[in-house]
Amino acid sequence: MTVPSDLEIAQAAELLPILEIAKKLGLEEDEIDLYGKFKAKIDFERVLERLKDRPNGKYIDVTAITPTPLGEGKTVTSIGLTESLAKIGKNVVLTLREPSLGPVFGIKGGAAGGGYSQVVPMEDLNLHFTGDIHAVGAANNLLAAMIDTSILLGNPLKIDPMTISWRRVVDISDRALRDIVIGLGGRENGYPRQTGYDITVASEVMAILALATSLKDLRQRLGRIVVAYTYEGKPVTAEDLKAAGAMTVLLKEALKPNLIQTLEHNPCIMHAGPFANIAHGNNSIVADLVALKCGDYVVTESGFGADMGAEKMMNIKCRYSGVTPDCVVITCTIRALKMHGGAFEARPGKPLDEELVKKENMPALEEGTGNLIKQIENMKLFGVPVVVTINRRVTDTEAEITLVKKLAEAAGVVACVPIDVWAKGGEGGKEAAEAVVSACDQPKDFKFLYPLEASIKEKIEAIATKIYGADGVDYSPLAEQKIKQYTEAGYDKLPICMAKTHLSLSHDPNLKGAPKGFRLPVVDIRPSIGAGFLYPLCGAMRTMPGLPSRPAAVDVDIDENGRTMGLF
Repeated sequence: MTVPSDLEIAQAAELLPILEIAKKLGLEEDEIDLYGKFKAKIDFERVLERLKDRPNGKYIDVTAITPTPLGEGKTVTSIGLTESLAKIGKNVVLTLREPSLGPVFGIKGGAAGGGYSQVVPMEDLNLHFTGDIHAVGAANNLLAAMIDTSILLGNPLKIDPMTISWRRVVDISDRALRDIVIGLGGRENGYPRQTGYDITVASEVMAILALATSLKDLRQRLGRIVVAYTYEGKPVTAEDLKAAGAMTVLLKEALKPNLIQTLEHNPCIMHAGPFANIAHGNNSIVADLVALKCGDYVVTESGFGADMGAEKMMNIKCRYSGVTPDCVVITCTIRALKMHGGAFEARPGKPLDEELVKKENMPALEEGTGNLIKQIENMKLFGVPVVVTINRRVTDTEAEITLVKKLAEAAGVVACVPIDVWAKGGEGGKEAAEAVVSACDQPKDFKFLYPLEASIKEKIEAIATKIYGADGVDYSPLAEQKIKQYTEAGYDKLPICMAKTHLSLSHDPNLKGAPKGFRLPVVDIRPSIGAGFLYPLCGAMRTMPGLPSRPAAVDVDIDENGRTMGLF
């Protein structure tokens, strides 16, 4: 039997008008702005004011083990769990990040889920959607232009060009833009200096969009962005450059969350898209706040493994939102666990060895499950009940499923349940939905990993040793200098957003499973003062991805009827 592609499934779906989804969510007509028939933006401040006395629903965060480069279906799990909760009669809302065009046309593909566990309209949301990411890029690049113009035209702020950290952005993976020289061709073209481009979703502006709790908060955060230092060593902000007001105007509509639907017509609020290996990797606070007032259960998702997006959700997002999860779901696949046990290698941009993926290998599976157990331990550090889902593939055997269940349950999870939501939608995850409801009813004892009053080093070392399993941290001279500088500036009371590979619990993508006996190198620490965190760089980090030798873009085309082809 030929299985339809994700795109074919999405194109065959019958969507409800977004007005009906809004009504199901409990929104009033004057609380949404239509973007065509199947998309809308939500006037979140109006909704939150109207529903301020309504208690919040249960808050469920979906995360994962350390994935292969192809991902392990975390978004599929998030969407499928939402469908399954609805199937067992729960009033549920899904909140997700918006996809970047970098992964869409690169290796991983989009962020709409897959199979019969998708959000739609799939083509729209994976491409330009409602223009939020473009607005982030415009705001970011306006600030960049104003920096260079200020330096060229008299430099009234006495900016030291050698200290400029603000880079331009574009939402396409383009390695040729990583390191460039601008301002060539004479004085009229600007001050020549070395700089580069980041991908838009790695911009601090995107992190700010995701963490802002109101339009006023957005304006204040944008004003606090530090872009450079003066010759006297004083920070230069977007407020100093008088750019923050115009940036806020560009982002005013982008701050409103987007409403779409799942294949089974449940509401999804999709908003913001910060990367989890660089920024905090979670959808917007305002999307979650609206969902928690409208739904009895809210399913959200944190990027990459639990050591990445979920740790940052707990220590950063939860501090700024004031709400904490009632349950964490860690999804895994048999193939990824076997990879962690050494059954095969998985390299970015290269296909997996299907023979090794399909072959039963119990010793490798048992060894690789150490990664799952460590991620369970990581989430339990925050005092939240944990459910594990095994995102099942047709090649998984009963013996493999049984072994993972046994080891996960021994690690203290509420339940470990195989799911088949990719093939069956909501019907394929009803047992997991029941387990999640049970977990949400258990008492939680939420606690942060570190207090904000701790020093910068104490915070970094808490994450490195408790979450990653490192023996300690080694700081470069530059990192030591930055710690001293930020402490003197009063930035030491901010939370920490670690920037490291998502392909290992450690800083080294080649260290699989649950590595031991390593020390975490911190080569630099950069400020995201507007977003409200410091981010240490653990080894070389790419803020602009590159396309693989055969990018997903080569399969995308359009037929004679104007219908998209090859988009997954």
